[in-house]
Amino acid sequence: MIHILSNGHSILNQFIAEIRDSEVQRDSLRFRNNLERLGFLFAYEISKEMNYNDREVATELGIANVPVLSEYPVLATILRAGLPFHQGFLRLFDRAENAFIRPFRKPHKDHTFSMNIEYASGPGIDGRVLIISDVMIATGKSMLYSIKEMLTRGKPSHIHVASILSSAEGLDYLKKNLPDNGISYWLGVIDEELTAQAFIVPGLGDAGDLAFGKKF
Repeated sequence: MIHILSNGHSILNQFIAEIRDSEVQRDSLRFRNNLERLGFLFAYEISKEMNYNDREVATELGIANVPVLSEYPVLATILRAGLPFHQGFLRLFDRAENAFIRPFRKPHKDHTFSMNIEYASGPGIDGRVLIISDVMIATGKSMLYSIKEMLTRGKPSHIHVASILSSAEGLDYLKKNLPDNGISYWLGVIDEELTAQAFIVPGLGDAGDLAFGKKF
């Protein structure tokens, strides 16, 4: 199942416009805040698909029956750009356990690259709902390798993949290399063009650099 959250009118589109805008991007604090706001909105939409149990809550005047989450998901993100986006998810799912993954691209002279997992930390996920997020899905390889790393920790009941910007090519790559059932994709926008250097067009640039400064 693929959900495109920019369809229709909502404040989400305002935040996507701002993280794309090269003038607004100069304010790294606002950029990070917008990523966090988007994470919160994504988390809210995903929460509608989760399981709930009825709970009796005592008020000053009586008993109210309220559906509450039956279990909090495991939240995973891809370092480093995913951190502010992840924080938005954590604000909503405030009791969730967390996982962090650092895939590393090793470029080759022929402009291809290989992928390795440089760092991974997180809880077991057997039988649990996993939400794995990153700001962008370009080729899809970072997300694929990160999901495979998480699957070494158990078989989740469901996987939600969340990304603000995805290339059409990256999404196709994930769909071809991951099972059709048991995975939902939550995307802000799909951009059609992916350059030979794996840049999404129009995209927004390097989200990690914009959020935290350039790396060397």
